[in-house]
This record gives sequence, C-alpha cells and structure tokens, in this order.
Amino acid sequence: MTDFPEIEEVHIILDEVAEEIPKEFFNKLNEGIILLPRYKLHPESRPSNKLYILGEYRKSITGRKIVIYYGSFKKVHANKSMLQLRKKLKDTLLHEFTHHLESLAGEKGLEIKDREKLERYRDE
Repeated sequence: MTDFPEIEEVHIILDEVAEEIPKEFFNKLNEGIILLPRYKLHPESRPSNKLYILGEYRKSITGRKIVIYYGSFKKVHANKSMLQLRKKLKDTLLHEFTHHLESLAGEKGLEIKDREKLERYRDE
C-alpha cells in the first residue's frame, strides 16, 4: 500500500490525462476541468455503504465544466497504485466528458445508465 498522493500531484496527473483527450472534446467546456480538495457524497448515500461522487459534469448559465473531487478519490481509491489511480482518474474524466458531449448533442444515454446504477445501489 502506498500513501495517497497530495492534491498537487493528482492535479499534475489530471493535467496529463486531459492532454490525451482530443481538443474537440473541450468545445464549449468554457469553465474547464476543476479539481476540488473536498469529497462529495451522493444525496442518497447510506452510512453503511457510502456512495462518493468522484466527478460531475455541470452546466449552468455561466457555462460548462467538469469537477473532480480529490477527497472522494482519496476515500475510494486510497489503496491504489499510482498507475491504478491514473486509470481511475482517466476513466472518471472520460465519463464526465461523455456527459458533456451528450449534453451538446441533446443525448442522455449515459444519464440513463447512471440512473440505472443508482437504482441498483438503492436495491442493495
């Protein structure tokens, strides 16, 4: 088990991962990618089986952005190697970019899949 990296190191990894994403994906993502230090629990999270939010795609009157929660990654992936953590960050970022691209296209496929996962969590 390794110590979880500090937020600055995760920020560097996140920047590297973002560099691998095609520039076209960033179209209209005017508020960019933000790494917040806190963790975030889903509103329906249960104390016995916490449901952390790793990332979110947000759209508002000021624009569009992707938020990644460092604290949630630290809680959920504390025992991962740096390589595994990088993969989880990339997976989360690509998931949120999918929400962004679907939003631009008026699609909701991933939203539906996320709702289905939440339903399974509720049924556990």
